[in-house]
This record gives sequence, C-alpha cells and structure tokens, in this order.
Amino acid sequence: MTYPRELIDPIIIKNKAFDLEGFVFGNGDFSPDIMLIGEAPGEVEIRTGIPFTGRSGKELNKTLAIAGLTRNQVYITSIVRSRPFGKKTMIDKAGQKIEKRPNRMPKKQEILLHAPLLDYEIAQVQPKLIIALGGCALKRLIDNKMTISESHGNIWHGKIKQLGADSNYVPSKRAYDIFPTFHPAAIFYNRKIEQNLIADWEKLKEILIVKAL
Repeated sequence: MTYPRELIDPIIIKNKAFDLEGFVFGNGDFSPDIMLIGEAPGEVEIRTGIPFTGRSGKELNKTLAIAGLTRNQVYITSIVRSRPFGKKTMIDKAGQKIEKRPNRMPKKQEILLHAPLLDYEIAQVQPKLIIALGGCALKRLIDNKMTISESHGNIWHGKIKQLGADSNYVPSKRAYDIFPTFHPAAIFYNRKIEQNLIADWEKLKEILIVKAL
C-alpha cells in the first residue's frame, strides 16, 4: 500500500525519540475482505520489509491454512510499523561488554505515534472482518481492559478506536467485525494455548463460510 508522504514522514522523524528501528509497510491483497493486525515487526521483518516473515510468520501461515486462507487473500499490518527494541548489556566469551537489542512490546506512546497509519490503512482497505492478533492489537482497536484470554475466538461487533484531531482516541464512524485471537508468537512462550489457537482458526473457518468471505 502507498502511504501519503505527509502522513508517513512525520512519523519516521518522530521515531527517533523512541527505541524504534526500521519501517515495514502493510502487505497482501489491497482489496481484501479480511485484514490481520499484529503488534510490531521483529528483527527478521525489518530485514525483509514484510510483516510476519520470522518465526511467528511461519506459525501465522499454519493458522491461516487451518481457516482455508493464504497470505495472498488477506491484508497484513501491525499497530506499530517500526521495531521496538530493548537494551541489554552482556559479557561475551572474551570478557567484552556487548549490547543486545531484543524485541519488546510497543509502548503506549509508540502505538499512539503510529495510530494514523493504521487508521489510514483501515479506511483504505475497508475490511469486512478484522483479525486482531494478540492483546496489543485488540486493545488498540477496542478497549484497554479487554483481554485475549477472555475474548479469543468470538466475533466482536462495534465501533473501533481511531485517533482524533486532539491526539486522543475517538470511536470510528462505522462499526466493524473484530475476531480476536492469540498472537502467533504466543505459543513460543506458552504451549498450553496451542489447542485454543487451533480451535480459534477452525471456528474462523466456519464463520467465513457463513459470511461467504
């Protein structure tokens, strides 16, 4: 998707005030029925310039297949388009200090900074169904108090959060169908959710059939 320079340039400049690096554009079908929204790119995504191409991307491809979908049929993006990184000093085998920059969750200020990009994409794509991948995406779209563990696998219908003129979130003009599910990377840290994750995508397949998507 092509973004207006007046939209993207200020965000890239303001990125410098945060521990963020790179920039990844949304990817996939530009006129899809389904839009997937993740958290933020990782190291691999920054190198490839494509969302979900690292370990989590392999898991996403598996779950898409469960629902009878491919990446070519959906549009994939994230709430923050640059990679949030932490800073960790370690000692290597030679006794030298080295700095690691591991992935981390985006902060509220970073999500707010990138909010206009997501709002623009949703307005352009006009999806019939949005799949929120993980808690960060869910809270950005709907409610800070809503959790994936409570809402996964069920359609939520209503107005979503968009950035207003005063840099506060306001309800969108139209309502959307949101399908919350676990972030693909979540099973790397908690294998107990794997069956729930699979069940979500099996249920999604049934929903897509009913909605003729």
